[in-house]
Amino acid sequence: MAFENNESANAYWKENLKLLLTLLVIWFVVSFGFGILLVEPLNSIKLFGFKLGFWFAQQGSIYVFVALIFVYVAKMNALDKKYKVQED
Repeated sequence: MAFENNESANAYWKENLKLLLTLLVIWFVVSFGFGILLVEPLNSIKLFGFKLGFWFAQQGSIYVFVALIFVYVAKMNALDKKYKVQED
C-alpha cells in the first residue's frame, strides 16, 4: 500500500478508525444493549412468535454482527478506492 503523501495516509486511517468505532458501537448497542440491558422492555414485543429481547440475545446480535462484516468490507473497499490504495 503506497499513499501519495503522509497527509493522505493520516486521513485514510482517521476515516478507517471512525468507521471501525461506529460499527463497534452499533454492535455493542445491539448485543449488550438490546440483548442484556433492554431485554425486559423488548420482551413485550413478539418477533416470529419469540420475545424480541430473547431473539436479540440469541439470534439478532449474530445477524447484526454478520451484516456489519459485509458493511465493513463494502465501506473499506470504497475507502481504498477513494485513497487509491485498493488491491488489484
